[in-house]
Amino acid sequence: MIIVAIFISYLLGAISFSYVIGKQFKKLDIRDHGSGNAGATNTLRVMGVLPAIAVLILDCAKGIVAVFLGWYLTGGDPVAGAASGLASIIGHNWPVYYGFRGGKGVATTIGVLASLVFTLALTTGIIAIISIVITRFVSLGSLIFVVGTTLSTAIFYQQLDYPFVYVYFLIMISLLSIWRHRTNVKRLINGTESKIGEKITAN
Repeated sequence: MIIVAIFISYLLGAISFSYVIGKQFKKLDIRDHGSGNAGATNTLRVMGVLPAIAVLILDCAKGIVAVFLGWYLTGGDPVAGAASGLASIIGHNWPVYYGFRGGKGVATTIGVLASLVFTLALTTGIIAIISIVITRFVSLGSLIFVVGTTLSTAIFYQQLDYPFVYVYFLIMISLLSIWRHRTNVKRLINGTESKIGEKITAN
């Protein structure tokens, strides 16, 4: 049942809502505009606030559903929940339906981490949002959220009664997120990263 949950979660995660909304309402492929990323931030740049909010909510929901599906199909197995969440993120990043060209998995990751370690994800998420408001760098806030949640889980998992196995999966999710944001990290270091609200060309 773990394998079934992982497989279904990947297929669920592979539904690219930014692509679907772009095609349905704007007759465009989001991956050919703005930064070229199939995610909420690029949707905001290309299509505006309401489509971006819809993408953010739906992509988050993919991660939440995947985790709970893993738990449901296995009677609450923490490995199944975490593995299914990771599978949904991989599906978002490399979607089988769209030539394996997806996004960076931030919103789906938010849904996964909020489901697995809600208290720590909420706390770190507030810090990440503050960093975005101050710097206007969404990529920086995204990395602060993922890495910060992973570190805080490794430190406080016992106090909050989270299974230690979550730490292993969160490390994998963090490494995956850093890899997907590697060009953003380079631009942050070089001072050329785009800020939220800016119109940018495809990279």
